[in-house]
Amino acid sequence: MTDKPRSDRFERGLATRRKVLGDAYVTRNLENANDFNWDVQVLTTEWCWDATWNRPGLDHRTRSFINLGMIAALNRPHEFKAHVRGALNNGITPDELKEVLVQIGTYCGVPAAMDCFRLAGEVLTDMGLLKP
Repeated sequence: MTDKPRSDRFERGLATRRKVLGDAYVTRNLENANDFNWDVQVLTTEWCWDATWNRPGLDHRTRSFINLGMIAALNRPHEFKAHVRGALNNGITPDELKEVLVQIGTYCGVPAAMDCFRLAGEVLTDMGLLKP
């Protein structure tokens, strides 16, 4: 669905989305879009990635910290893994990530922390930041 018309908001959001989540992930999402789900790709790109992520009040690194906690609390493992990668791309270190996951355990519960540690470990391994 990459041939659909795109607004300036979409293009700005797309640039941020690619920077944070990586080209491969975003390209895969756009290429897998169809007439049924294209509108949610537009909404996500314009609203989340431009209207929110491109606001001047917080840097992307800080927004990543916030997202990890919220997505963990919502129990959205697929999005959690995507945002772990994004957080690392935004400069969060593996040690800082570990502290976020401990905080998640305190406020969201140990089962949530266990899942998040497992998911984050998969991303760290994929990115070559953790030995299997």
